[in-house]
Amino acid sequence: MDRVKITPDLDFSRMVYGMWRLGDDPDTSPGHVQAKIEACLAQGMTTMDQADIYGGYMAEEILGAALKAAPALKDQIEIVTKCDIVVGAGRHAGATVKHYDTSRAHIEASVDASLRLMGIDKIDLLLIHRPDPLIDPDETGRTLDDLVANGKVRAVGVSNFRPWDCSLLQSRMGTQLATNQIELSLGCHEPLTNGDVAFLHEQRKPIMAWSPLAGGSLMAEARPGLTTLLRSVGEANGTDAAAVAVAWLLAHPAGILPVMGTNTLSRIATLSDAFKVQMDRSTWFSLYEAALGHEVA
Repeated sequence: MDRVKITPDLDFSRMVYGMWRLGDDPDTSPGHVQAKIEACLAQGMTTMDQADIYGGYMAEEILGAALKAAPALKDQIEIVTKCDIVVGAGRHAGATVKHYDTSRAHIEASVDASLRLMGIDKIDLLLIHRPDPLIDPDETGRTLDDLVANGKVRAVGVSNFRPWDCSLLQSRMGTQLATNQIELSLGCHEPLTNGDVAFLHEQRKPIMAWSPLAGGSLMAEARPGLTTLLRSVGEANGTDAAAVAVAWLLAHPAGILPVMGTNTLSRIATLSDAFKVQMDRSTWFSLYEAALGHEVA
């Protein structure tokens, strides 16, 4: 699997394994989580995507238990995690309203908890999970700079930010924001035309795409034209509709990194099938047209 340069001294696998559903699996044992990671590694997928909030603030601990049981895995993977969303669960059970917190105190506490729960010495990439309308960019920017300087994280970025959110935070930082993780798929293609992708492409920043299968809706009968075409292209390439939907993202010249989330070992083992799909311009636009529901202007 190809590698993508995130910073001059950090690169990720082109496809990322998303762990947002890790706590939803009936089997969260270290052995089962280890099997998932090894299925990823067998395909060259080395980058694992986490967040403090995943699994009601439990997913990082589940991963940490697996890494403790198989410590050799730590040197074979890169770990992304996120912070700033607060909900009334886990260590934030006292929260009375869902909110965002980009204060120094919250970010530093979240990072320390992530390091402890996953049993690692350094986070490869820390993302601010959602834009915070109460962000103090000077405080947040300095905090992120300091985390890189003190070695707790290797790189920092954002998630779900619009271009102006990125520009505001970056204007107060010495460290370059490495990426923006956004929702992007055939079911959520607006970032291709609303400036989100163009901004990051202009900045030469790799784009991480969450929910690349639109939560599974791309394979639902509610999208009959698109679903039929995905299946047809998949059959022509000896694979399935999901692989084609991911290949559509991989074909974009911005170098998009799809973040794939599944708990099924057999599905994990076939995630790299997306690289088998021949995605020429005509096929790409045929899928885009089906997603739009009309031809391009």
